[in-house]
Amino acid sequence: MKKQTRKKASAKRTPPPRPAKHGAKQPRSRQNNASITPDTDGKLAFNHAMVYVKDVERGLRFYRDLLGFKLIEDFRYENKPVYARLRAPGGDGTIALHQAGPEASVLSDGVRLYFEVGELDNFCRNLEQKGFHITQLPRMMPWGWRHAYLNDPDGHEISLYWAGENRMKKTVMKAAQKAARA
Repeated sequence: MKKQTRKKASAKRTPPPRPAKHGAKQPRSRQNNASITPDTDGKLAFNHAMVYVKDVERGLRFYRDLLGFKLIEDFRYENKPVYARLRAPGGDGTIALHQAGPEASVLSDGVRLYFEVGELDNFCRNLEQKGFHITQLPRMMPWGWRHAYLNDPDGHEISLYWAGENRMKKTVMKAAQKAARA
């Protein structure tokens, strides 16, 4: 069997980019798009959380307008949003809001969404100033992370927290440490 060889591609010279007109929308650079797509090296990577809601527009007002998520896309049926995908304002994490059927429950016992924010206390104060109820104001938890809790309009529990340098470290509960010493 004859071994195939690849021909070397000739380098094409491209002209330098023209300066943009004032106010013109700039396309995203390929480098920026590449940085958004994670290189998982064949390993499993978390993509997004799907949140089933009774009213996608109401969910958008909460996640986009109140928490600051950026809308990536939405799908509409009879001009009403039935699905929306949003990106966290401080990273690459995404969530999707999906219209639940009329008889479907949106209860999510055992599932809680976590969003990390460095200025947790200020963030919570801003939510309260906008009239949003926080079920637990920020406080230090036994595992060393500062948490606040609230519910989205469909009752999904959300933790706003700050872990700082402890986020990717193994945590040891203070109560467990005390018990081990006793």
